[in-house]
This record gives sequence, C-alpha cells and structure tokens, in this order.
Amino acid sequence: MFSLRLKAALTAAGYEPRPSVLEREFNLRYWGAPVTFQGVRRWLRGDSIPSQDKLQVLAGWLGIEPQVLRYGERPLHVPGTMQATWAIPVGGEEDEILRIYRGLDEAQRKILRQVVLTFARANGLQPEDAEGSS
Repeated sequence: MFSLRLKAALTAAGYEPRPSVLEREFNLRYWGAPVTFQGVRRWLRGDSIPSQDKLQVLAGWLGIEPQVLRYGERPLHVPGTMQATWAIPVGGEEDEILRIYRGLDEAQRKILRQVVLTFARANGLQPEDAEGSS
C-alpha cells in the first residue's frame, strides 16, 4: 500500500511516478547519501519502504504528513496543538540559502551538495549512509 500512496503523492505534487523522476528529485532534497535508481524503484514497486529520515524528506517534499505516507491514516488534527515534529521551521539565513539553492540547476545543486557534505565531514558530522554511497 505504501507504493500506491507514494505514487498518488507524486502525481498530486505534479511529478510522474517514475523511478528516474523520484531518484532525481529526492536526491536534490536529501542531504545524506544519494538513493539509487534501484532503491527508489523498490519503493515504487512496493518491495521496500524508505527509512524514517528518507520518509520525512519525501513527506516534506510532497506536502504530506509522514505517517499518512507510511500508514495511510489521517492524523487527528486538533486546532492549536503543537506543530508536527517533522516540520522544521526555516527562517533568516537558512531561508535565503534554500531559496537560492532551489533556483540552481541540477548540476549546480549536485556540486553544492558535495561542498556541504565536505564541510560536514570536516567538522565531524557524518551524513547517514543507509542506501548507497556518495
């Protein structure tokens, strides 16, 4: 059922539910090791479900709550409750950087991603490597 929800979310967000599209668009947004074509194909075929960190990136990108994408349930929403823990507010410098990043072409985004990962590793921050390597 996850694969059906993922395909529906992709379509609703204006993307074709194809592995090549999912691989490209997901890797532009995910700061860990890139997922492979085979990995995202398994998601779309229903052979596997992404790890929680990847699920959160998918959900944020596609504008759907992670638990809805994973389980298909509509969470109870009570007005005035706390913001979902997966939604991280961005502002100031982060907002400016994200806006600029989104305006870059795919090749420039990949280069910038490698620069950021290099800085992260130099500062002892190791990106999670659950699928593939960078």
